[in-house]
Amino acid sequence: MAFSPQEKSFLFFLFFLCLSTVSAYTNTSSDNGAEAVRRELRSHRRCNWFRGNWVYDVKYPLYDPYKCPFIDPQFNCKKYGRPDNLYLKYRWQPSSCSLPRFNGLYFLRKMRGKKIMFVGDSLSTNMWQSLACLIHAWVPNTRYTLLRQKGLASLTFEEYGVTLKLYRTQFLVDLDSEKVGRVLKLDSIKQGRLWRGMDVLVFNSWHWWTHTGHIQPWDYMEDRKRLYKDMNRLVAYYKGMTTWSRWVNAFVDPSKTKVFFNGISPTHYEGKDWGEPMKTCKSQTQPFYGRKYPGGIPMAWIVLTKVMRRLKKPVHWLDITGLSQLRKDAHPSAFSGNHPGNDCSHWCLPGLPDTWNILFYSKLFS
Repeated sequence: MAFSPQEKSFLFFLFFLCLSTVSAYTNTSSDNGAEAVRRELRSHRRCNWFRGNWVYDVKYPLYDPYKCPFIDPQFNCKKYGRPDNLYLKYRWQPSSCSLPRFNGLYFLRKMRGKKIMFVGDSLSTNMWQSLACLIHAWVPNTRYTLLRQKGLASLTFEEYGVTLKLYRTQFLVDLDSEKVGRVLKLDSIKQGRLWRGMDVLVFNSWHWWTHTGHIQPWDYMEDRKRLYKDMNRLVAYYKGMTTWSRWVNAFVDPSKTKVFFNGISPTHYEGKDWGEPMKTCKSQTQPFYGRKYPGGIPMAWIVLTKVMRRLKKPVHWLDITGLSQLRKDAHPSAFSGNHPGNDCSHWCLPGLPDTWNILFYSKLFS
C-alpha cells in the first residue's frame, strides 16, 4: 500500500507520539515507585528502630543463598549442611513502627556513581556480602565486577557505577611489624589515608580486641611511644576507638562523606547469657524471647557510647547489639565451610546481617 507524503508525515507523528507516551508512562511509573519508597523512608524518621522483637515472616529470607554469588563458605550455612530453616524466617519488628522494606533498585539509583566502603574485621565482611546479596536479588542479571586482593575487595554494579568496597582491618588502628615483633599502635591510624574519598564509610571493630593466646595477632601494644606486653582490653579498646574518633574529626567532610559505625556484635558461646548454662549457639533454632536478655549490656558497648559522645562530626551509630543478642540461633556453629569447630561469633547468610543492612539502608536515605 502506497502512502502520500501527508499520510507519511502523519504516521511518523503518530509513531513518535506513541514513543513519547510510552516513555512518559515508564518514567512516571519509575518516579512513582521511587516516590513511594521516599515516602516510606520519611515516615519512619522518628522511630527507634533498635528496640523491638523478632517475628516470623513467611516472605523471608530476602534472597536465595544458592543464587547469590558473593557468599563466602564461612557464612554459607545452607550450602554446608545446616538442616533447619526457621532461622531464615525472622524479621526484626521495632516496637513503635515497622522498618522500611529494602529496595535494591532504589539503592542503586540513589547511590549511582558512588563508593561505599566497609572498614573492619570479618564481621564487616559478613555485612558487606549481605548487602551485595540484597542488591543482587533485585538485579540478578546486571553486570558486575568483583575484585579481591589481600585485605581489600571491590564489587561494582557496572550499569549504575555503584561500588561496594571492603577494607579488612582488625582494629582500625595500625598493626605494624617491627624489630620487637607485631605492635598494635593504639594512637596511630596511618591506614586511614586509604579510606578517604568515599561517599559512605561503615566502620566496625571489637571482635579481635578480646583474643588471647595463639590467636592474638599482636605481641605488644604501643601508646604514646611506650610498649606494653598487655593491658586491660577495654582500656585498649577505648584508646584505639578514641584514635579513630580523632581521625573522623580531622579528615571527614560531612558534606561529602556519610559515616556509620556498626555497633558491638555479640557472641553466643556461653549459654548462661540466655539462661542455659550448659549450651552454646550449637543446635539453637529459635531466638531468645525473654523481655530482657539475661547477659546484659556488653562493657564494650558502654566504652563505644563514651567514644561516640566525643565525636565532633556526625556519625550514625547502628546500635545492633541488643537485637543481635537475641539471635542465638543465627550463627554458623558447625555449618561453616572454612571455620572449623563451633562458630558462635559470625552469622549465617541469609540471616542477621541482612537486618543490619536494612537498618543501614533506612538511616542512609531517611
